[in-house]
Amino acid sequence: MKRVLVATSGGDCPGLNAVIRAIVKRASQERDWEIIGSIQAYDGLLKEPTEIVVLDEKKVSGIHVRGGTIIGTTNKGGPFAWPIKNKDGSWDYVDRSDEMIRKLQYMGVDAVISIGGEGSLQISEKLFEKGLNIIGVPKTIDNDLSMTDFTFGYQTAVQIATEAVDKLVTTAQSHNRVLILEVMGRYAGWIALNAAIAGGAEVCLIPEIPYDINKVVEKLQTRFSRNKGFANIVISEGAKPIGGDVSGEQSSEVGYENLRLMGAAARLMKEIESTGFDADMRETVLGHLQRGGIPNAYDRILATQFGVKAFEMVLEEKFGELVVYNHPKICSVPFKEAIQKEKLVEPDSNLVHTAKGIGISFGD
Repeated sequence: MKRVLVATSGGDCPGLNAVIRAIVKRASQERDWEIIGSIQAYDGLLKEPTEIVVLDEKKVSGIHVRGGTIIGTTNKGGPFAWPIKNKDGSWDYVDRSDEMIRKLQYMGVDAVISIGGEGSLQISEKLFEKGLNIIGVPKTIDNDLSMTDFTFGYQTAVQIATEAVDKLVTTAQSHNRVLILEVMGRYAGWIALNAAIAGGAEVCLIPEIPYDINKVVEKLQTRFSRNKGFANIVISEGAKPIGGDVSGEQSSEVGYENLRLMGAAARLMKEIESTGFDADMRETVLGHLQRGGIPNAYDRILATQFGVKAFEMVLEEKFGELVVYNHPKICSVPFKEAIQKEKLVEPDSNLVHTAKGIGISFGD
């Protein structure tokens, strides 16, 4: 019996379960293949007792319509930085990657399929360099992986953000307000840009185009006459003013030392107020609503394509590579190519041109 271990890591997003289901269903068409899942990324392998679950067709039946992941996920720690608490309450980190690889060999695992974003890909590349047979599947709502046209979960996140803009437009109009919607994306403005165009926002602020607050206010002033009017702003969590930095704070969570982006909308509102613009304003932070819930049809299909391709790459022994979508093909690229750079919004791109063509201001 040959065995493949599946792990989902990083933040959750719509479509993870569809990938798992596709891997299992494709494997079921081959003889003598078993799919197992590690609970909460690689934590399931590294914990004692081991937390592993057999993934068969009964286990994955119908899960493609569910958000989240049935095997759990985490964006903390990992095999190269496993947190260990000292007697004095402080924390250290140890490299348990060799131990994990030996454990996989002992369990008879022939290959690993890792479903994750940029951080997970970096871990996968290191594991591959250590000799592990591993294949990656790209997952992120941020859509910031450069070698694939889209990542699953992104289209659902854009849809959720667009629906939020739709709702805020009506309440902004009813109260003669400026409503500011903060969306996720980290240092990539894809969610904000697409939601602003689809939802009809007047202002869109993204990380790739630092904004001049005076230009933002100029746009807002065109929407008001005699204290009446309304406007909607979509701002990415990673947006920043010209000469400024992103809003956020360093995480104090054990195993997660990343900068936690937050407060972009609140800062923007204070900046607008500081110019003397006195319209009534409110902020809304969409937060993790963008990660949860039922994946839309597009993400279910893309995730299914990725899952089938990932298992077929196992059969072909194409290890050290990431499944990608390069229209119209589902293909693969080496990990090293996939993690070379982020895919960010180009300020002179056609989509930004389109947004400006319908009057959306980027504050530039």
